[in-house]
Amino acid sequence: MIRGVLFDLDGTLADTEPLQWKAYRQVLVPFGVDVGMEEYRVHWIAAEGGAEYACERYRLPIDAAELRRRKMTAYRTLIADGVAPCSGAREALERLAPHYRLAIATNSVRVEANLVLGHLGIAPRLEAVVAREDYAEAKPAPDAYRAAAAALGLPPAECVVIEDTARGVRAGVAAGCVVVAFATPLTFDNDFTGAAARIASLDDLGPALLRDLSAAR
Repeated sequence: MIRGVLFDLDGTLADTEPLQWKAYRQVLVPFGVDVGMEEYRVHWIAAEGGAEYACERYRLPIDAAELRRRKMTAYRTLIADGVAPCSGAREALERLAPHYRLAIATNSVRVEANLVLGHLGIAPRLEAVVAREDYAEAKPAPDAYRAAAAALGLPPAECVVIEDTARGVRAGVAAGCVVVAFATPLTFDNDFTGAAARIASLDDLGPALLRDLSAAR
């Protein structure tokens, strides 16, 4: 039986990917590099190691750690000004909250997750928020989703993961959860192998879908 729903945050509930892209553009422009959304989508969202890719591809005079640090500063300024929910995110939480225990498992550090959640106003629907400080290895390792299931007091097998990226799907599958892949306009061509279901809109996420997934196990 499915009793818990574990959500990714960035790109799934919060429309932060355009802000992540904008932050990288801001810190790369001084080096004469202007990364387009398609390049960002392929080398940052669909794959791990976007900062490493940029340093190697453009022969930057800084390393990946420094690039990430500069991007983090720019990104926090951007999200402080406001973050929009992904279409249908609030409504999906409203549909699920009466029937399931809800949590977030994000690769974002807690200060960023809290800023984003403050803008979305969805925290009252969540029983737990698992941020990067709360587990050892980032997605695609299973640690984030195992920690989120534990925070709800549930075994991973009784939880559904909602993820918009290939590495997030891999993390949920490795954790032993049922996974629903949310194929967004930025991740539609990701490899969602292992997902039990695929949706193109959060409007399709509700108790009926989760009941069907429970019955199919």
